[in-house]
Amino acid sequence: MSRVAISEHKAKSIIYSLLGQKYQGLSVSRDNIYKAILSLSSKKQYVVKVDEGIKKRQKNNLLFKDIEKNKIKIYSQKLFKKGFHQLLVEEYISHTQDEEKFLAINRKREGNMIFYSKNGGVDIEGKIRSVKSVIYSSKNLLAISKSIGIDSQILKKLVDGFDNYYFSFLESNPYVLRKGKIIFLDLAIEVDSAAEFVSGETWTREDLITQTSGLAEEELAAKSLAEKSSASFKLNVLNKNGNIFTIFSGGGASIVLADEIFSKGKAGSIVNYAEYSGNPNEEETYLFAKIILSLVRKSKAKEKKIYIAGGVANFTDIRTTFRGVIRALDSESAMLKKQNVKILVRRGGPHQEEGLEMMSDFLKENKIQGKVCGPDVVLTDIII
Repeated sequence: MSRVAISEHKAKSIIYSLLGQKYQGLSVSRDNIYKAILSLSSKKQYVVKVDEGIKKRQKNNLLFKDIEKNKIKIYSQKLFKKGFHQLLVEEYISHTQDEEKFLAINRKREGNMIFYSKNGGVDIEGKIRSVKSVIYSSKNLLAISKSIGIDSQILKKLVDGFDNYYFSFLESNPYVLRKGKIIFLDLAIEVDSAAEFVSGETWTREDLITQTSGLAEEELAAKSLAEKSSASFKLNVLNKNGNIFTIFSGGGASIVLADEIFSKGKAGSIVNYAEYSGNPNEEETYLFAKIILSLVRKSKAKEKKIYIAGGVANFTDIRTTFRGVIRALDSESAMLKKQNVKILVRRGGPHQEEGLEMMSDFLKENKIQGKVCGPDVVLTDIII
């Protein structure tokens, strides 16, 4: 089991539906914000906050409240500029600090542990003595609900939903009560990721929080590619203005190659760590290579080198993957020649002869500097 957070928008949608209410919050990104907020009322005030599993958003200026509709775009842009990509916009509920309460449910071996307090809010750590905890049972349901003012049937629905939807953790800090109804100002839920296919589509993989704040455009693109493929694609951007670019194959060989670059004193010149494995198809390797070439184009460095290297594959088709890489290189051949980019290749595996020959022919035909080697050359010798 892996405990993974789902978005706050999804969490609130599930819980409010469970309680027979409709959640009106909006999940917004750069792409849909202008269209999304058209439906909002100009007579209400709103909250704009990051929805990427970040804690203490108010303390870290990642949450803005009491915002007029015509200023939502302005405050959203402030968060987008900080590198965040997914936001939540919902109606602002005016309240006093005394109204803020705390509730959490955590799955334990002994059962569901309920944590609750009449005193919630951003300073809950300083009010820890007011937080009570107990293993939930039908016998203590009334006592817990009475202590925090939540109707016992509402609390029972929350705990039943916690089990039925395979939640591992739920926390609302704070929530407020209005006319017997519970309003979740903040809500965090973690689910058992292994239960995706038995959750009844209450939540899916697309609802899981993935940390995207601060990621480069190319890292996001590689992440998206990996999520849609049965193969593996990894990309970390290290120094956008370096001159060494990598398209490595195979996890173990990739680490050895990266370590060899480091041992030659060129760690600071590495633009990216990129690795693919798991027998991706031609289109996938084409898209992945295009992402790396975007970094090549953007770098201001001189004497650029692209390492297309890996060990001897067991089942990854070298011919197929190289077709994809060559397509990407061909689409950027003018840029590669103009910048005098050198391409260094070392690979082995199924159909290696055809794959290596295609790569060698491409470099010669396009008059691009480079070197193409098979497994007869020691893996680390390709690093110069």
